[in-house]
Amino acid sequence: MGVMRTAGGAMRTAAVVAAGLVLLAGCGGASGGKDGDGKGDGAGKGERPGGPARGASATTHLKNIPDVGTALRSRIPAGSRQVVAVYGKGVDSAEATVVLYDKGAKGWDRKGSWAAHNGRRGWTLDHHEGDKRSPVGVFPLTDAGGVLQNPGAKLPYTHSSAFTPPSYWAKSTRHDFDYVVAINYNRVKGTSPLDPTRPQGQSKGGGVWLHLDHGSGTSACVSVPKAGMQALLRALDPARHPVVVMGDAAHLAR
Repeated sequence: MGVMRTAGGAMRTAAVVAAGLVLLAGCGGASGGKDGDGKGDGAGKGERPGGPARGASATTHLKNIPDVGTALRSRIPAGSRQVVAVYGKGVDSAEATVVLYDKGAKGWDRKGSWAAHNGRRGWTLDHHEGDKRSPVGVFPLTDAGGVLQNPGAKLPYTHSSAFTPPSYWAKSTRHDFDYVVAINYNRVKGTSPLDPTRPQGQSKGGGVWLHLDHGSGTSACVSVPKAGMQALLRALDPARHPVVVMGDAAHLAR
């Protein structure tokens, strides 16, 4: 089956594999079964608008991404001028905050901030499929898609019903993949988020995405409110080489 991928008005065709093979292998199963009843492991879907709260100096013209230490900072490519920072509350927590930073001539500026969720069991430096933890690290963001039409994404966007979660998942997850941005952990960049290829092997997990929040933790993905996903899709620009920097507070600070 073919689907449209669009970026800046250009269109190209991509092959889409069966949804069951892809979604169940990665972010799929994010809330199905006992571990995914959507209860008791999240902080809600509130949005935290970006921009300076108490003077421009707090959120603009920053020398570095706040609260990110040298270990991860050194892994941000020199050419990256957009960073999605995922600040996990704790190593075993599913609660997080997502902040978009954009680099201008005078430094990094905060463009938006949203309450979010990560893996329901927290974070790990050695992610494996099924551990219910999100991988700590710095990963490029190159590809997007979803059940819904492209909301104005600059990244190549795969619009397909194949993103629809299986019917046996919890009802709260039915719109999780209306919009997604693939996190380039154990995947082939430049392909649809639906591509099931796992270069490091299936056991290392994959299908780790930014996607819509359903109010609780995920299998490994990072979930963001709909308004936040729309804002990210419209802002992330391949010409600015966006990356995500993600982890719990302790790992981020190293």
